[in-house]
Amino acid sequence: MTNTNVTELFSDVNTMWTLIGAALVFFMQAGFAAVEAGFTRSKNSGNIIMKNLMDFSIGTPLYWLVGFGIMFGTQSAIFGGIDFFTRGDYSAILPEGVSFFAYFIFQTVFCATAATIVSGAMAERTKFSSYCIYSAVISLVIYPVSGHWIWGGGWLSQLGFHDFAGSTAVHMLGGLCALIGAAILGARIGKYGKDGKPKAIPGHNIPLGALGVFILWFCWFGFNGGSTVSMTNGGAELASKVFVNTNLAAAVATLATMIITWIRYKKPDVSMTLNGSLAGLVAITASCDCVNLWAAAVIGLISAFAVVFGIEFVDKVLKVDDPVGAVGVHFLNGLLGTLLTGVFASNEWLSENGITRGYFIGIQCLGAIAVILWGGITITVTFLIIKKTIGLRVSREEELQGLDFPEHGLLSAYADFQPIFATMSAPTKNGSADVKAEKKVDIDEAVPVVLRTPKTVTASDVKLTKIEIFVRQECFESLKQAMLDIGITGMTVTNVLGCGVQKGKPSYYRGAVQEITLHPRVQVEIVVSKIPVKTVIEAAKSVMYTGHTGDGKIFVYDVENVVKVRTGEEGVDALQDEEQY
Repeated sequence: MTNTNVTELFSDVNTMWTLIGAALVFFMQAGFAAVEAGFTRSKNSGNIIMKNLMDFSIGTPLYWLVGFGIMFGTQSAIFGGIDFFTRGDYSAILPEGVSFFAYFIFQTVFCATAATIVSGAMAERTKFSSYCIYSAVISLVIYPVSGHWIWGGGWLSQLGFHDFAGSTAVHMLGGLCALIGAAILGARIGKYGKDGKPKAIPGHNIPLGALGVFILWFCWFGFNGGSTVSMTNGGAELASKVFVNTNLAAAVATLATMIITWIRYKKPDVSMTLNGSLAGLVAITASCDCVNLWAAAVIGLISAFAVVFGIEFVDKVLKVDDPVGAVGVHFLNGLLGTLLTGVFASNEWLSENGITRGYFIGIQCLGAIAVILWGGITITVTFLIIKKTIGLRVSREEELQGLDFPEHGLLSAYADFQPIFATMSAPTKNGSADVKAEKKVDIDEAVPVVLRTPKTVTASDVKLTKIEIFVRQECFESLKQAMLDIGITGMTVTNVLGCGVQKGKPSYYRGAVQEITLHPRVQVEIVVSKIPVKTVIEAAKSVMYTGHTGDGKIFVYDVENVVKVRTGEEGVDALQDEEQY
């Protein structure tokens, strides 16, 4: 094989690897959409899908129109240049063996990711038209300018700033825009009580959110690994190291977040642990090529503390309503990952690049400050202009209804289900994360029986009684079996929401108090004639009783008559099973 053929083969391999990376980073849009939709309420799901779709669809033509030129032009170290429709010669900045088109699409999907991050923090109350505008501004100007400083040969890269795959350029910038946007926009209705304490507004579909996290974790191998843009001349070995560091940091962060929340909230918090996975991925993104394995694990561990306490700080101290934790995940851990790159870069890497650790740490700090100032000022101006012109936030009525219908004419993103609107309740007295153990009570108090006797005389010749049982969902199967054991052959079962006089007890979602007033329960209705009512009640209480609040309640009613439609039988005869009687 000639040298020319070898060179062409290497070029094809590098281009192919870059295209695979681009495809994986594009698929991150699906992950972000699933996380955001799952961590918010169902009445906004259609709106969220549209926003994530528009991030990429708006960002792509704008990046082609002018963004790529701003980012990779050579006009100056501050601003790349204006090149409408990307018609210039960029051969000087292309990685070895990578075609222009492959590199262009790879950079395009990164740009779209930066804009997507903002969506989650401003979910459930932002005008769709306003969202499209500020998403366009991020893709058109904000991201390309700072991207030029870092990756396009600008002044930060000339000083030795290092952000391998985007902790700063993508995640910190996107998270900063999310923080400022959510602060200007204001909290969702019902998020904070009169005392200023946050109330939890749980997401409607945690499994969907978890699927999104798994998609993002998988695609991060393309986000970080694909940033080598090479599989030749040592590129394959570097990509392998990047893969291992990325995975290790995410796994350690996930495990550590679970343990932290287990200790703080008394139980391992599902959604916060999912955020922990993303936090580890964000934090390692800047340094995944230049740290040893032990350092990747430490970075993952630190990111877990950052995401838990960061989300709590944003929620409780700053009082910025961030439904999905984008600020804690992307801004705080993007910043953290940027700074820790200087701290944990291996001695071998520093030696190869001729940089001292003290200088490198200083440059990383300078780069983070510069991007924060640039992104903070430009996005603040953008949001304030939108707010003063077309408006940034939907009306109170639209927010309460959910954005699917008023913004998109979509009655529900789940067509087979009627939307259920949550009722916000008052916070607990102390708002702390301490859950005191309940005092066990006797069975009659835990499962009260209420008799409902009408004043009129029943029409049936044999006494008919309706027994209505409200039972915990986890106890239903035991209750059903108990009823079958005593000879009950018919019952009506309904899933309901309700509460008793206790108004529920507090639980915790992402560290915020969640006062639940409407609990999911199963309502079982039984009409008996021959089986003694007392037998039914005792059998039910025996399987429902735990001795704590919420064991259930039993109502007993006199029934005037029963008519079997098929045969016309009435009274006790209408209740009999023909095969048995």
